[in-house]
Amino acid sequence: MVHRIAPLARPAGTLLFVGMMALGYYYNVTFVQIGLTDLGRTRLGLPPDAVGTVMAVLALVTSLVAVVVGLWLRRIGGGRDFVLLLRLAAGVVVVQTILTALTPLVATPAAYLAWVIVCSLALGVGVPSTFALTVHLVPVRRRGAAAAAVTALAYLAAPLGTGDWTVEHFTRQLLWLMVPGALAALVLAWSGSPLVRTWSLQHADPAFGVGRFTRTRGADRAAPRRRLVAALVLMFGVFFVDSLGFLRLLETPVYMANAWHAAELGPRLAIALTHVVAALIGGVLYTSLGERHLLAWVFGVFALVHLMYGIDARMGGGGEALMTPLLYAVAVSLYTVVTFALWADLSTPDDVTVHAALGVATSAWTATFLSTALALRWEAAGVSLRDHLASVEAIALLCFAALLIVAVAPRRRVAA
Repeated sequence: MVHRIAPLARPAGTLLFVGMMALGYYYNVTFVQIGLTDLGRTRLGLPPDAVGTVMAVLALVTSLVAVVVGLWLRRIGGGRDFVLLLRLAAGVVVVQTILTALTPLVATPAAYLAWVIVCSLALGVGVPSTFALTVHLVPVRRRGAAAAAVTALAYLAAPLGTGDWTVEHFTRQLLWLMVPGALAALVLAWSGSPLVRTWSLQHADPAFGVGRFTRTRGADRAAPRRRLVAALVLMFGVFFVDSLGFLRLLETPVYMANAWHAAELGPRLAIALTHVVAALIGGVLYTSLGERHLLAWVFGVFALVHLMYGIDARMGGGGEALMTPLLYAVAVSLYTVVTFALWADLSTPDDVTVHAALGVATSAWTATFLSTALALRWEAAGVSLRDHLASVEAIALLCFAALLIVAVAPRRRVAA
């Protein structure tokens, strides 16, 4: 039976990965990042600095748990155990579904903090287990395309389906997706089907298990480690700059009313389609470029976006132009594609759980929610929009300049 089903395993595995990751990412960028902020500030009436502190707790607990779970999985060989990873991922989906359903009951700051801590524990388990599935489900040469599909689906839905950016709206919307998703994940994880057995063997194939950026030239055995460290630092910068800028734009009606919060469908549809096209371009760039030039592209577009927003704020612009939000959509799609493919391509089945934990939780999640906390604190301290965007612009340009120097620098040669 396993041999008969093998031809279906690769496309089916890629589809499973894309569906799981797209739903998870949509949940995190809408319900977790935006919905929880709305819950604290609107329903509970907490000041911005208090909400910022809670979001910092979310980031730090998630990161700590992810690293601990990633190390534990590496110690027991969990990166090679597809069934274990799938069951952990299914358990996380179930817990998140229950938490989402319980959100209307959160009525006090203590309940809010408790909800966030339990959510952090689930996310911490989910990061290494779900991202480690990449080496079992998606062949190396298809990872750029798979990451592009994840990004396109998540960001096609986000602008079109989230006109009302409140926690109540996100709760109602997501439960329709999460309840059947949780049931399907449980059935698949404990079914013992021939398809699952086939997927559990694929990591042994070098086409799946040997990441693109783990390969070395000559005797330079330290190259993969340097690439990992560089990727962690650079992706931290990308996520930090993104959230630090966008969270302030989100609180500035003049920049949202004609873009993400537009009453008309046209602007939101344009943003959604731009995300899709940029994701497809990002998939091609990821497959074609080395990591230096790939990250230089990402930071370059981000620096340009924040420069444009900063100029608009300094010149007293009204934020009516749609060009800047569209360029912002391009930048976000590019770095999201990289996020969903890079960590598996810096790994083998033996270390993918740790690398995913470091990359997604410590680099991306910590950067996102620490910058969210900082943005809220700056707002509470009365930092003007102009000064806020100028700071973001300076950080983005500094990071891009540093990366540009690295990108054009000659590669270190190691004698064989």
